[in-house]
Amino acid sequence: MADLIKVVSVSLGSSRRNMEAEVDLQGRRVLVQRVGTDGDMRRAEEMIRDLDGKVDALGLGGIDLYIWAGDRRYVFRDAQRLARAAKVTPVVDGSGLKNTLERWVIQYLSREAGIQLAGRKVLMVCAVDRFGMAEALVAAGAEMIFGDLVFALGIPLPLRRLKDLHLVASIAAPIITKLPFKWVYPTGEKQNSNPVETRETYIRLYQWADFIAGDYHFIRRFMPKDLAGKTIITNTVTIEDVEELRRRGASRLVTTTPDIGGRSLGTNVVEAMAVAMEGRSPEEMTPDDYLRWLQGVGFQPRIEELNK
Repeated sequence: MADLIKVVSVSLGSSRRNMEAEVDLQGRRVLVQRVGTDGDMRRAEEMIRDLDGKVDALGLGGIDLYIWAGDRRYVFRDAQRLARAAKVTPVVDGSGLKNTLERWVIQYLSREAGIQLAGRKVLMVCAVDRFGMAEALVAAGAEMIFGDLVFALGIPLPLRRLKDLHLVASIAAPIITKLPFKWVYPTGEKQNSNPVETRETYIRLYQWADFIAGDYHFIRRFMPKDLAGKTIITNTVTIEDVEELRRRGASRLVTTTPDIGGRSLGTNVVEAMAVAMEGRSPEEMTPDDYLRWLQGVGFQPRIEELNK
């Protein structure tokens, strides 16, 4: 029997969302673990250093290594420090896969699943870490609002055009990436709570949209009690998250990664699986390589009707 491939996602998120599952992909056994450090950067760094050389690939969860502003890539200082703790094992954050997988999922919804996006209103809570999805939604003919300024920085200025998003990102990215990551993204127990005061701006944007897309922790942190009729396009949801969306009236859930063990995996986990199974470094993997791997293992997006 082939050796067990081991993939671990070390996350700044809540330890209450930990998971472990073993899956069979193309006749190969892959053990997937997600370990949350409750926002503790030092603990995450120590864990990565300890796992280095002992597993086949590491994922960075609850933090982005890169964001994009047009064709320029900016590195988060905090994430870079974590990645450098590993000297042998490849470390990925999901960004290499997002540009391939999430573009393909948006195309899949229209071509294969009969979910039309042309002319529909889509709120993307944050797009700088998901330019592939953002561009695919625009190409599909959706009417867009990009909420990066609203949800990440608390500035009540929705953006409606990709070129405006590129401009804002080129100005803000050099500054944001030097800040402590917890200032711009919910980490630790913030991922399990919905403590943010429900501002009229947030409610208005959620009510406007037919589809709400983007990182689930951003979506959850700001979402109102009433999501009646909304389709959520996201990932990294647990069974409890799905039930919460159902209680709030959301009509449909689409996750860009498949359901494994009752939850959809983060893109960092799936990218780590791809790198480990291919036996190549992240720098060697191209978008076409990721797409071939996804098709080879038979991964498809999860589409679940919540309230008809």
